Amino acid sequence: MADQADIAELSFEEALKELERIVGRLESGDAALQEAIDLYERGDRLRRQCAARLDSAQARIEAIRTDAEGRPTGTTPFAAA
Repeated sequence: MADQADIAELSFEEALKELERIVGRLESGDAALQEAIDLYERGDRLRRQCAARLDSAQARIEAIRTDAEGRPTGTTPFAAA
């Protein structure tokens, strides 16, 4: 699926900008029905790609553990609240 491969190659920032353009186009109400459907489907794929990239980045974030004197003693994986 070329469209999915195209989206996978976008950086997070590129995907987010395109998603913002799609939302703007849909909100304008100027798109014909089929175009709006196509835009919505691409927007959904972009949204999922952005969410996956954020989840991946969040998994790599680590919190620094410190001892009683505030000295670093190691790291622990990020735990989302």
